[in-house]
Amino acid sequence: MQILERLKSFPNLIRAVSVTVFFVCWEIFGRDADPLFMTYPSAIGRAFLEILASGELTKAFLASMIPFAIGLAISIVGGILIGILIAQFWLLEYILDPFLNALYAIPRVALIPLVILWAGLEETGKVSILVSIAIFPVIINTYSGIRDVRGSLLEIGRAYCASPLQLFWKITLPASIPYIMAGIRLALGLAIIGIVVAELFTAMTGLGGLIVFYANAFATAKLFVPIIVIAVVGVILTEIVMFIERKLSRWRVSERERL
Repeated sequence: MQILERLKSFPNLIRAVSVTVFFVCWEIFGRDADPLFMTYPSAIGRAFLEILASGELTKAFLASMIPFAIGLAISIVGGILIGILIAQFWLLEYILDPFLNALYAIPRVALIPLVILWAGLEETGKVSILVSIAIFPVIINTYSGIRDVRGSLLEIGRAYCASPLQLFWKITLPASIPYIMAGIRLALGLAIIGIVVAELFTAMTGLGGLIVFYANAFATAKLFVPIIVIAVVGVILTEIVMFIERKLSRWRVSERERL
């Protein structure tokens, strides 16, 4: 038990050991598998260097990241704005609520043919598909965060004669930051799914296009390269979002320390 308590203080070490053990086991057992169906890390590494040297990976990565960045930015900014508006104005909430619920319930894959007809097969279509998938967690979490602000906090602000604008900027918005950041983290994962789905259904370019190309060619080692690149991008962006959340929510850390 004492060893476990000590290890609790080194989370990154535990994560590193876990990942290392996984890749070692994969390398050992993957070599015995049929290369048509499974490969192993060292083969993926060689395939990565080969694709990188040919320029295919760089070209595909940029082709995916440009619409991904645009779509994610629209999802975050638009989702926060819509969430704030429907949380602050009851009439707007009642007007938009049926449409938001209906769109959220519809599988976005079912809307992709319509999006392609309206927005085309190029970047506009990819961004539209991505936004249709990623924006809803931001809207819902922003709305929930603002509505969840404790009345006692607002009463304290009113007791100090704070204006409605001051109440929003000084109390409501900071208190809802954890909800908003959780929505952004969810949107980030859905945005990665969205860009891959968009590339599979529209012009097959980018990392999604590479996945289809190598899958059709039965090049299993090369097939894993864009998949792992997507996973690494997701991990890095998630860590960045968590870092920003910690910086913006220092009051939560201080509150936990007092408890």
